[in-house]
Order: sequence, then C-alpha cells, then structure tokens
Amino acid sequence: MKPEALRAEHLSYSYGDGADIFRDLNFTLREGEIFSILGPNGSGKSTLLNCLANLLQPRQGRVLLYHTPLRELSAVEIAKRISYVPQIHHPAYSYLVRDYVVMGRAPYLDLLQVPDESDYDLADQILEEMRLGSLADKDYGRLSGGERQQVQIARALVQQSRIMLLDEPTNHLDYGNQQRILELLAKLARQGYAIVMTTHMPDHPLLLGGKVGLMMKDAFLVGDAEKMIEQKTLRELYQIDLDLVYVAEIGRKACFNRSIRPPVDPGFKG
Repeated sequence: MKPEALRAEHLSYSYGDGADIFRDLNFTLREGEIFSILGPNGSGKSTLLNCLANLLQPRQGRVLLYHTPLRELSAVEIAKRISYVPQIHHPAYSYLVRDYVVMGRAPYLDLLQVPDESDYDLADQILEEMRLGSLADKDYGRLSGGERQQVQIARALVQQSRIMLLDEPTNHLDYGNQQRILELLAKLARQGYAIVMTTHMPDHPLLLGGKVGLMMKDAFLVGDAEKMIEQKTLRELYQIDLDLVYVAEIGRKACFNRSIRPPVDPGFKG
C-alpha cells in the first residue's frame, strides 16, 4: 500500500460566528491517488482546499501531512510538500512568465537568495513539457485566464511538491486544453503525486478514476469515483434531473441533461 500523504480528521469550518460551511469532514489521500471534490456553488470546495493548504484554520479538527499535523510545521516545510493552484489569480506586479514560474523554487532558497541556472532550467523544462514554451518571455499579467491557469500549474510543478491542490484546474480553458490538463493530472498520479482537485464536472472523476468527495447538503460522502457517482446522488447534489448513462463506445459512464434540446426550425430541410 502506498504511503499516506494527507489526512483530514473531523474538519469543520465557519466564517466568524456563522453556520458551518462543512462539518465533521474526513478523508485520507495516499501517494498516487486523485481525489476529486464535487459540490454546488457555495458548498465549501475552495474553503476546504484553503484549509488543506494551511491558508485557513478549521474551527474543529486537523489536517495531517505525512502523519504530522499541519499546525506543527513551518510554512516552508508545508510548501516543500504541498503546492496550491487557486482558481483565480490576479498578479500584484508584472512578471515575465519564466520568472513567475521559477518562483515555485522559493521554498528551497534561503532569504535573499535568487534562483540559479538549474532553477531556470527546470522552469524551462516544465514550460516546454506543458507546451507553454512560447509564453516564457510574455507578461504574465497580460495572459488570458486560460493561459494563466496553465502557467500556475507549471509553477506548482516547478515547486516539486508531492501533493498538489488544484481549485477547478480546467476553469477558463478551451476543450483541448481541458483534456491536456486532465491527461497531465493522470500522468502525475501515475508518477506518485497525490492530487486533490475541485471540479463542477462529474465527468472529470469518471475520466480520472480515484476517489471522489461529494459535498452534499448535510454530509461529505467519500469513496471510489466509479461507485460513488450515481444518478440519484448527482440529482440530489445539483438539484437537476440529469442522467448518468453508460456509453459503450468510450467504455464508461457519462453525465447528460436530456431536458436540454436544440430548437427545431420547421423550415430547415437539412
């Protein structure tokens, strides 16, 4: 059995004195696993990732990183093990993409130390592998949302943390780049990375396999993606009459909404 990388024990979180956004949440993530979190808007997906990244402190419970509570680790120790790709990032300053990506090496540098040639070589290698080499000398702040999203993932890879937290990593991406990011995540899992990602697309965990966490109204349900993603559960989760259908041509289930049909023009002879 692969080593345990991350564990959430009885996590609860609320903003101020408000009601809990989630309560008594538990799961375990091992190296080489993908854990996809599904839930409607406002259910706490991003808040959960922030707790796992130690950016927010849970009201109750704890997060363990390789069996050590996060609260006992320094920010540098956490950064060497966990990288975090937020959903939206607006840079405060203008950087070239190459310089922005190499910042992922920060946990390994001493105070006032600057990245050396090997750090930049790694950044260039990752950018090329992600087909982003043409962006290296462009202004990060002038990139499209989809380009920024991919560059942020490149920076996380340069960080070389074995645990990656990604908040809707395919957000803003066109269909082709969505598929490339999913292929990359599957490849990283095969290489031993432990990956937690939020998504609004039930098809993503069906494609990637691994575990899924469903942020239901009154519970957080965890299990194997193939078993947990069921039509009844998804209808309850999203409050819509969607269908989960096995498609023989692709050898897996897929999610559809049959109530949406294109308008028919009676004068169109086709």
